[in-house]
Amino acid sequence: MADLEAPLVRPKRKKVWVDYFVQFRWIIVIFVVLPISFTLYFLTYLGDVRSEWKSYKQRQKEHEENVKKVQKRLKERNPSKDGLVCTARKPWIAVGMRNVDYKRARHFEVDLSAFRNILEIDQERMIAKCEPLVNMGQITRASVPMNLALAVVAELDDLTVGGLINGYGIEGSSHLYGLFSDTVVAYEIVLADGQVVRATKDNEYSDLFYAIPWSQGTLGLLMSAEIKLIPIKEYMKLTYKPVRGNVRDLAQAYIDSFAPDFDDENNEKVPDFVETMIYNPHEGVCMTGKYASKEEAKMKGNKINSVGWWFKPWFYQHAETALKKGEFVEYIPTREYYHRHTRCLYWEGKLILPFGDQWWFRFLFGWLMPPKVSLLKATQGEAIRNYYHEMHVIQDMLVPLYKVPDALEWVDREMEIYPLWLCPHRLYKLPCKTMIYPEEGFEQERRQGDTSYAQMYTDVGVYYTPGPVFRGEVFDGADAVRRLETWLIENHGFQPQYAVSELDEKKFWRMFDAGLYEKCRNKYGAVGTFMSVYYKSKKGRKTEKEVQEAEKAQVDTPYAEVDQPE
Repeated sequence: MADLEAPLVRPKRKKVWVDYFVQFRWIIVIFVVLPISFTLYFLTYLGDVRSEWKSYKQRQKEHEENVKKVQKRLKERNPSKDGLVCTARKPWIAVGMRNVDYKRARHFEVDLSAFRNILEIDQERMIAKCEPLVNMGQITRASVPMNLALAVVAELDDLTVGGLINGYGIEGSSHLYGLFSDTVVAYEIVLADGQVVRATKDNEYSDLFYAIPWSQGTLGLLMSAEIKLIPIKEYMKLTYKPVRGNVRDLAQAYIDSFAPDFDDENNEKVPDFVETMIYNPHEGVCMTGKYASKEEAKMKGNKINSVGWWFKPWFYQHAETALKKGEFVEYIPTREYYHRHTRCLYWEGKLILPFGDQWWFRFLFGWLMPPKVSLLKATQGEAIRNYYHEMHVIQDMLVPLYKVPDALEWVDREMEIYPLWLCPHRLYKLPCKTMIYPEEGFEQERRQGDTSYAQMYTDVGVYYTPGPVFRGEVFDGADAVRRLETWLIENHGFQPQYAVSELDEKKFWRMFDAGLYEKCRNKYGAVGTFMSVYYKSKKGRKTEKEVQEAEKAQVDTPYAEVDQPE
């Protein structure tokens, strides 16, 4: 369908008190959230510096001592009364949008707050060994001066290694390296019985190695991970290319911006970084980046743009200028490019602080940005949290590359949300079927962007207030998410579990595959000790009955085998 159908017509919605509270929430953000956020960022930075002063030998010694404390804590648990194991991290601290309702019921906490050190950067093996609470800002601060970086560096500073492995992580380099978890070469895991194991793809724990990603920490506790490093250069040469047309035209322009023909891996035109932002149903900007040396960046005629300065325009708005002035190229310091979306939280900052993008605010107060997502969650309360679930969408749709045009049409019709973020990633054909997996027989179709060993997917990032809400119309956010999830299931797509989900257990295991995951839960004693991944992802407060059932239950594996409409 070349042209879009008319958006759905909805009745007008009557405003309630929460609407006005949300409208003026910027007052709390300005006077409470931002100052505390800045203080916490500064204290975290001092902690990172203190860690860097320690030798790798000292860090490793502390790590081993902390692992023993975790083992001891697990052995203190009384299975008959203590509840299922989870970390002691407060529910509001997580960057994800879920309410972490499982922590409001009976559970047994294990404190992992000490696991925030980079244990080693091995330049010979090209491996960074990190504890789970190491965040992206911390690792790039240590590695980029060495002209090294993780193969996949998620954009927001606060995202942690543990969250990106157990949950979901992507970046503009994922079309080359896959998701964040695909770049891990070894996991150090404490199992339910307190045993510490090192899982790799070719040792005796290879099944656990492949089952850990997307498991939400329900197979064991992650103590450290060895992650692939790549050589980099000092700058990113970024090309901004405006595209116009209907949404299918925009989708194809995005695909053509980076995806070569099937199995054409050596194509020199394939960029190091890719992302596209769709600003409305008819306009978008495709961005492609190549690493560049400082000598090249400083050559006469080249423009250097240090986007990391607090007073600079927000990155998504800066990219949007290509729609007016046409295609252009500039050089951005590599670390600043990695974290280009941090200051404005993509474009969510515009909703949090409506005037935050204005030149006077950026100049006077931009150094306070961004507000910590955890503090935004901590200060919103139950009523506002429910309001955002109904009137606001933060979802990622992982879809096969060739279905991106269909996904954009669906979002435009059902939600009318702009801007949209498009970021490609490889989904590898692995020796075993994991929770997420490529379409069967994809390699026989020989589609653009695919290879014989990986299918190209795209993250369609849907983050903002829907058009109907802006127009004062009725919008059922929960129902919209249910329809989004149904669309994903029907199109072999996946929904990252950091987001609010409306899936029941049957549909959850139609979207994801339970086979390997459930096998490992049984084999490594996770059943009855750790929560199941569905239990952790399920929306809503858990009852005592649900806790008791979860302590004994295991996945109804036939759900994973049934893929028929109800």
